[in-house]
Amino acid sequence: MDTKYLNYVLTIARKKNMTKAAEELYVSQSSLSQYLSRLEQEIGVPLFIRAKGELLLTPAGELYVEAARKVIQIQKDLYHNIRGLNHKGHITIGVTSQFGLRMLTEIIPVYKKEFPQVTIEITESNVPTLTRMILEEGIDCAVMALNCADAFAGEQVSLLRKEEVLFAVPAAHGYCLRNRTGNLTREELVREFKDENFMLSKKGSTLRELADRIFASAGFQPSTMCETNSIIATRAMVAKGIGVTFIARSCVSDRENVAYYSLNPRMYRYNALVRRKNLIQNEPERALFRYIRGYFERQDEDGPGD
Repeated sequence: MDTKYLNYVLTIARKKNMTKAAEELYVSQSSLSQYLSRLEQEIGVPLFIRAKGELLLTPAGELYVEAARKVIQIQKDLYHNIRGLNHKGHITIGVTSQFGLRMLTEIIPVYKKEFPQVTIEITESNVPTLTRMILEEGIDCAVMALNCADAFAGEQVSLLRKEEVLFAVPAAHGYCLRNRTGNLTREELVREFKDENFMLSKKGSTLRELADRIFASAGFQPSTMCETNSIIATRAMVAKGIGVTFIARSCVSDRENVAYYSLNPRMYRYNALVRRKNLIQNEPERALFRYIRGYFERQDEDGPGD
């Protein structure tokens, strides 16, 4: 079942640009344009119109795209079910943070003993990218850090853990000598650290969104800021006294060099398992989800670790 040409139209519709669509599809722009022209001649009506430099779907194009998505999904479900007959398959999973990679590192060796013929493809990216991939059914599932799950239907999301977000300060900082309680108010945070170098996650991450909320509510914006998506690098810079940051409890370590404070009121994010809407779960998928949930249940029983 060849759905290559259906994907051509879907990519043009998503990119709204022939050049960008051709680049993503690894075909020449002239070949893609010729294919679209032949298709429109065959159908008898245009599928796209050009408006303000973009290719936009016509009513006929919207019908074509809707049908193309259904056909591609039928193909995916068919192949998925056939592979599932013999516990063979290919599961695509996304993760957004260090905790997700740590979890997969622990469960995959055990899972592969039970399902040696299943291939697991891992994508590490940020929340907006994985959200788009889930909604477009580009991946089967994701273990994500979320502040809310409004983008997904209720049955797509399973809450794995409510995780506290802490404020990390170099242990040698003068504030740590004055406050050994492990707690600080948000007003104290702004007052005591307003002149510090804030090292924040990049836009789109859960930690950055929470940090921006604190700054907005206090009417405060850090004047010096380093942005990174590597929590390991950020934590190492805090340990060396370069700055301060927000960090999830699952990523706490190096307490000799980093002091961690709970905010008052406390701040949380959620770890969730999100499945694509039309995922048909065979035994390999059901088993993987059991392993994922079991991992987080053990984490809750053992308590937060360093």
